[in-house]
Formats: sequence, C-alpha cells, structure tokens
Amino acid sequence: MLMPTAYLSLGSNVDPQRNLCAAAAALEKRFGRVELSPLYRTPAVGFEGDDFLNAAARIETGLSPDALDDWLHALEDAQGRRRDVPRFSSRTLDIDLVLYDDLVYRGKGNLELPRPELLTQPFVLRPMADIAPDVLHPVVGRSLSALCAANPEACRMNPFATGEWWRGSGG
Repeated sequence: MLMPTAYLSLGSNVDPQRNLCAAAAALEKRFGRVELSPLYRTPAVGFEGDDFLNAAARIETGLSPDALDDWLHALEDAQGRRRDVPRFSSRTLDIDLVLYDDLVYRGKGNLELPRPELLTQPFVLRPMADIAPDVLHPVVGRSLSALCAANPEACRMNPFATGEWWRGSGG
C-alpha cells in the first residue's frame, strides 16, 4: 500500500545551512528517502532581518497531517525554534506542511492544506515546483510548474545551492 506523499517548506535565517542540513538529516532518519529542492536565498518577509535560505522537501509518511505537523513542530523546537517571539522574526528552523497528497484540510492550530503561502510566496512556490512540477494544486487545479511560470518573482529566483547541498556537496 502506498503511503501519502507530503511536501514541506523549510526555511532558516539563523545559521541556516547548519540548521537546514540538520533538518534534512532528521527527516531522512524518520521518513527514509527525502527529496530536497535546491536552496534559495530570499529576503525576510514581514520584518527586518537576515536573509533566509529556503527549500522544499518531499517525503512519504504514514503519519496523519496533524501528527506530521506535531512532529515537524518538535523538530523545529529541537533546532532551537523560539515560540515566545513575534510571528515574523528570525528563525533557526521553520518547517511547514504545504501539501499532503491532494487533501484539502484545516487542522488544529495553523495547519491548513494546501498551505495558502503556496500561492502567495515565491519562496514556497519555487522550491516546490522544482521537486514537484507536475503536482496539481488541489484547489486551483493547476500544476506547480504552471503556477510558478505565472509568478514573475518566482521565475527570477536563482538557486543558492544545488545538488545534495544537505550532504555538504551543494553547488
């Protein structure tokens, strides 16, 4: 039986390469094979701060969306994520569940599938389109590559690191 496929958005602007590499290793340890996009450097959104490094990940999981979201929050916490600061602030690690198969769902807390930022934030859309170009957005019915092509800001984004950057061999 096939397990559900989940797509995640990862970001950090506090020691980002170390924190994102640690997150990739934790994902691989928990879920096995992880497909990761290139890394992109993007400005902080909603506050003045250091640039973020952003990527997307594809995993297969037997966890429900809520259980996966809880696991991702625990991973953020293990990487030093502070929750006693303003929502828009520097972060050691930010991981969001963006897609879970073609599920449209509102869970506990801020869990919403598909994640709305997929349509509004190039730093979420572009890495996702890199690893899942033919996946259809479950609400608007367009492929991620088509959504990316229609977003001029996403089209202008250039990778900061490619290859297996999480293993120290990125470009």
